[in-house]
Amino acid sequence: MDRADEGFRKAGAKGTDLERYVTAEALGQFRNDLDRMKAAGTVVRGDLAHDDTEVTALDMDAKTPSATVQDCMGISKWQTYSTKEGQVLPMPSAQPTRYVATATAEKWEDGWIITTFTPDGAQTC
Repeated sequence: MDRADEGFRKAGAKGTDLERYVTAEALGQFRNDLDRMKAAGTVVRGDLAHDDTEVTALDMDAKTPSATVQDCMGISKWQTYSTKEGQVLPMPSAQPTRYVATATAEKWEDGWIITTFTPDGAQTC
């Protein structure tokens, strides 16, 4: 989700065009995350790694074709930066640096649309 990464870098969805790639519900979740970051005065710096990405379910015969994709997200090169304090904030000690994220998507008329995105910090990879 490179467009989402862009939003986290500036704590705002403007200019990401995410509304073209995600449902209103998924976009709302993303915007809520960005609003919390903006209120806290934080942005994300660094690179987000995606490894071992695989389609774990695919139903092309359904009325609305769907897919489930799992990914190993690596955040060891990500930093939360406080724009209020002008410094990098420490990562919580219990925060895993690699964990599984699952996305579901549906094939709509204009292409594949993400319907849910669920990072699971309890499931490391």
